[in-house]
Amino acid sequence: LKFAKQNSSAMEGVPGEKRFSDIKNKQRRRAQFEKYKREKAKKKSELKKKAKRTKSDEDPPKPPPKTIDNTREADETTVVGDDEEILQDERTDELEWCFDKSGIPKVLITTSHRPHTDTINLVEELCCVIPDCQFLPRKTDDLKKIIPQAIERGFTAVVVVNEDHKKPNALVVSHLPYGPTAHFKLTSFRPARAIRGHGRRTRHRPEVILNRFTTRLGFSVSRVLGALYPTDPEFQGRSVVTWHNQRDFIFFRHHRYIFKNAKKTGLQELGPRFTLKLRSVQRGTFDTKFGEFEWILKRHEMETSRRRFFL
Repeated sequence: LKFAKQNSSAMEGVPGEKRFSDIKNKQRRRAQFEKYKREKAKKKSELKKKAKRTKSDEDPPKPPPKTIDNTREADETTVVGDDEEILQDERTDELEWCFDKSGIPKVLITTSHRPHTDTINLVEELCCVIPDCQFLPRKTDDLKKIIPQAIERGFTAVVVVNEDHKKPNALVVSHLPYGPTAHFKLTSFRPARAIRGHGRRTRHRPEVILNRFTTRLGFSVSRVLGALYPTDPEFQGRSVVTWHNQRDFIFFRHHRYIFKNAKKTGLQELGPRFTLKLRSVQRGTFDTKFGEFEWILKRHEMETSRRRFFL
């Protein structure tokens, strides 16, 4: 009886690891530990509230936390404000016809040879989110033969979905007839039907958001992606396509905005989702043998720091 009283008195206060290990009953030991964690969290919350009440307006502001994004290495090609050189390059590049509204994009989508189910699903999703596009089964045709035929039929871009181990793993966007061509690694594909609470898509031309492309290379890539869409969206559809760059990963999202009242709006995701990672940018149309590459990702030479980004 004396030993039991000593043991019960030892559990009072803040227990240590040895005191918990002295309890042989597993359920009782777990209950005591959960109780200890709740009391510890409660004390911590009370201390935070007390410090917040006693904080005066004269205290210095808390510095923003350091993240990989705001501590990225400085890049000499970062564009600040309206750079006249960048604006001049945009007025004279191969894609200016799309952004000055002198033409309407027409996209041809195809796949690698003998695509499997997931690749076909991605193609169907792309056909729903890219206006005025057409799917062409690849069969055994070489891409170098498809591109001249696409130019003759008036297509302005060819999008190729490649796969590996029966899963889509790459996306090639080649603008016609003069380029450029961008090659992306594709990951994290999720079709619309796998997104909980997704909405029903319409055939309205969406608004396009190209977000956080800050370098000259990033500007070029954003124009490659933006030139797939017409520059005159149909606002009555209230659909928005977003290409969001974060740490050189390009996240694709498709939403519909809903006006709840005069001050509040809501978002409903329509799908799909996928993520791109730039591998190369090539001048002209797709040509792996004689093409002139403007930029190629060489991981072991270029990715030397976690805080070094290129877009």
